[in-house]
Amino acid sequence: MAATLHHLHCKPYKFQLSKSISSSTRGRKCTEIRCLASASSFKSYTITLLPGDGIGPEVVSIAKNALLRVSSLEGFELEFKEMPIGGAALDLTGVPLPEETLSAAKESDAVLLGAIGGYKWDNNEKHLKPETGLLQLREGLKVFANLRPATVLPQLVDASTLKKEVAEGVDLMVVRELTGGIYFGKPRGLITNENGEECGFNTEVYAAHEIDRIARVAFETALKRRGKLCSVDKANVLEASMLWRRRVEKIALEYPDVELSHMYVDNAAMQLVRNPKQFDTIVTNNIFGDILSDEASMITGSIGMLPSASLGESGPGLFEPIHGSAPDIAGQDKANPLATVLSASMLLKYGLGQEKAAKRLDSAVLDTLNRGFRTGDIYSVGLKLVGCKEMGEEVLKSIDHKVPASV
Repeated sequence: MAATLHHLHCKPYKFQLSKSISSSTRGRKCTEIRCLASASSFKSYTITLLPGDGIGPEVVSIAKNALLRVSSLEGFELEFKEMPIGGAALDLTGVPLPEETLSAAKESDAVLLGAIGGYKWDNNEKHLKPETGLLQLREGLKVFANLRPATVLPQLVDASTLKKEVAEGVDLMVVRELTGGIYFGKPRGLITNENGEECGFNTEVYAAHEIDRIARVAFETALKRRGKLCSVDKANVLEASMLWRRRVEKIALEYPDVELSHMYVDNAAMQLVRNPKQFDTIVTNNIFGDILSDEASMITGSIGMLPSASLGESGPGLFEPIHGSAPDIAGQDKANPLATVLSASMLLKYGLGQEKAAKRLDSAVLDTLNRGFRTGDIYSVGLKLVGCKEMGEEVLKSIDHKVPASV
């Protein structure tokens, strides 16, 4: 959020140094990190919508309406292509990521995803699980850097399960490596061992260049926040983490203005609950980032409030709420759409370079919360409980009436 979240204030297409610090880090390699669109040269954009499963269609519909409203107010056009993914795609085509969906995503300026998965497909073979479609999409788009902010808003501090004095003021960013590690490593599989017992195995593997590029993204992120970076690994046990730590320390030499620390993942999980305010920017591998970012989300009061952006060196970015498909409440108008609306804001900022529109959307979310509207996951006594649709309607009202300061 423009008012409270320390987003990356980068020019479109790359992380750049601010003038005040560039002299001390001259010669450093700048990490290119995508965007097809440029606000200065394009006024029409194509966005691929992937509603997916469960509550995905409900929240994506609201985010789409919000995008249309801010684009009309800010003077640019959006064209949407809605495509199937996950369980919805399995039911329609027999595969979790149809070729047509991936092609549409690659040809667009940005991709907005709702959620995938559900009980219906839980017992499918691995290649026919909805989650496989999401992994294939990330790999196909070559989005290797996942940015997940976790900020406790003043309006929602009482919704956190932590004590107020612990949760108040938390503002951190998890930078998660997204296309390597144990989720993609080979060899992997299910076998029968010499004793006739079934075994499953996976490989945690990282090449130096994969670590270097995510480390640079994390250091650049820290530069634009409070200048502190904590690298999370398990270097006391895992060889992949030993390499991770060595490479991060090497890249740190390019960033003397960032304070680097290291933490084992088990300790990091504990510290996130004990004293989350000690963290500014966290960088970690795929599986650790998956777990820690979900843990961090609950500090904020609800996973239904947190957006994410997945970016690569070229091509469109993937923007999605970090919550799941919540099949237990799907179709009941109970979902919180704000994480998807905020993901749409990150899409505007990082995907299209439309920072003023993103700021308008962030301000609208804050205004809606300030006016006391809450879905069930963030509800407190004395406020107004609303459903998914009504929350979306209130956000639209705020978009119309809350004009942010110029960027």
